[in-house]
Amino acid sequence: MCKPRPALFKWRHFEPAIILCAVRWYLRYSLSYRDVEELVTERGLPADHTTIWRWVQRYAPELNKRCRRELKPTSGSWRVDETYICIAGKWNYLYRALDSTGATIDFWLSAQRDAAAAKLLFQRALRAPGHVRPRVINVDGNPSYPKVVTELKRERKLGRRCRCRTCPYLNNIVEQDHRAIKRRVNASQGFRSFEGAWRTIQGYEIMHMIRKGQVRWLPKGDVVGQLQFVNETLGLKAA
Repeated sequence: MCKPRPALFKWRHFEPAIILCAVRWYLRYSLSYRDVEELVTERGLPADHTTIWRWVQRYAPELNKRCRRELKPTSGSWRVDETYICIAGKWNYLYRALDSTGATIDFWLSAQRDAAAAKLLFQRALRAPGHVRPRVINVDGNPSYPKVVTELKRERKLGRRCRCRTCPYLNNIVEQDHRAIKRRVNASQGFRSFEGAWRTIQGYEIMHMIRKGQVRWLPKGDVVGQLQFVNETLGLKAA
């Protein structure tokens, strides 16, 4: 007797396990959609690369949303920086915040590199569960950050004793962490739309968090456990 499909996979032609395998491969490793198409085809399952793209667009944001409540709390020492992402031939900016241990706090994709984008990153991070109010925020030389921190203090979103410290060498941890995301972006050969980029980057980021061991009860090196976690988070129960 066939098992009922999870509601999230209703009306899909392929089995949920195959869909999640392809999505997980694409988000975790530096592969293009055509690379994943070949890997799936080798296993006798001819899924076109455009089909895999649709799967990633559908399930990457869902995975990000569902995993957030399972993440460990982060520390009160933040590192904030932005990196460049090319979308449809134009440079956009991925803002990212990490804590002193290298755990990702939050991220935000923006078409502009300005105070408004930086503020949206801080607001997202402060609203998310599991993040204590920062006692210190380390930034690079971008003048937007001190301005935003001052505004958030005035709005009482940040504590008045929170320090905004310009210290480039302390931000090495976030600059190095950018590389894991940029490798995946480069392998994908760029994005054609802002919306498609944002959906995909959510998947890159949450898979990177899982890989770094940010899930509360899941060790960093437990690859099999991480696979099971992704499947169960999206409603696919173990056999």
